[in-house]
Amino acid sequence: MPIGFWIALGIIVALIAIVGIFIIGQFINLYVQALFSNARVTLFELIGMRLRKVDLKTVVYSRIRAVKAGLDISTAQIETHFLSGGRVPLVISSLIAAQGAKIPLTWDMARAIDLAGRDIFDAVQTSVNPKVIDCPAQNGPRSTIDAVAQDGIQLKAKARVTVRTNLSRLVGGATEETIIARVGEGIVTTIGSAQSHKAVLENPDNISKTVMAKGLDAGSAFEILSIDIADIDVGENIGAQLQAAQAQADKSRFQAEAEKRRALAMALEQENKAKVEENRALVVLAEAEIPKAIAESFRSGNLGIMDYYRLKNVQADTHMRQSIAGTQPPTS
Repeated sequence: MPIGFWIALGIIVALIAIVGIFIIGQFINLYVQALFSNARVTLFELIGMRLRKVDLKTVVYSRIRAVKAGLDISTAQIETHFLSGGRVPLVISSLIAAQGAKIPLTWDMARAIDLAGRDIFDAVQTSVNPKVIDCPAQNGPRSTIDAVAQDGIQLKAKARVTVRTNLSRLVGGATEETIIARVGEGIVTTIGSAQSHKAVLENPDNISKTVMAKGLDAGSAFEILSIDIADIDVGENIGAQLQAAQAQADKSRFQAEAEKRRALAMALEQENKAKVEENRALVVLAEAEIPKAIAESFRSGNLGIMDYYRLKNVQADTHMRQSIAGTQPPTS
């Protein structure tokens, strides 16, 4: 074969070798690190991850950390979680911390918690080191839990709840807000069932015992370790205020009823006055008929002149007596 053919073939082989070295050079560092860490990752896996736009350093370093910690997690599992949008380094750190603390946490459980949006590392830390929740929350609308005992005295309480994370119920379990609400409800119920506020002040630990016995952590992502009453103060006399408000309401109701009866009486009085005036008008009409009757008696001869004068004398005598008596004589 001509020498030109071999030269061209040599150039092609050299180009292929250069391209191969360049491609392999991108992965050789990570490949060697994984190999000497006994967390072997093949070059084909690295090339495939690059084509799938996976962060090679995140996957390889997480694989190395897992192997060094004695965790059996494959490269494919780590890559799958990364492609799912999970926080791979955080999950690996959580598994390592759980293993050191003898907490049963599997890879599937950890990745499920992470993909659910929960902070898996904080959950593991809370399982190791229980945290304290203020009840009510410090940034909430109320600074105390207010309840009224059966004697009407208001008590204002603050509680501190010590909890640790229950990893098996973290996905789908109730959050801190639910714990705060349940503890607050338990405190209100316990104080409300007390016969006297003095009994609550004498033994505030009874509140903790009663609330703890209710099993408030059921269905939540936490296990309640203790409930401690941090502070309890006496508030207002709600019973007296309610009685005063009821008395004021009764007073207003009775006043309204009295006003109603007064209005009815005034209406009846006006009706009677109207009837009096009506009857008086009838009397006037009747008296107006008297002169007509007298004239008719004169015409018919039933009444003489002397009879008329005697009638007039009787009327005059009547008017005089009424004047002396101080009464108004009727008009004829």
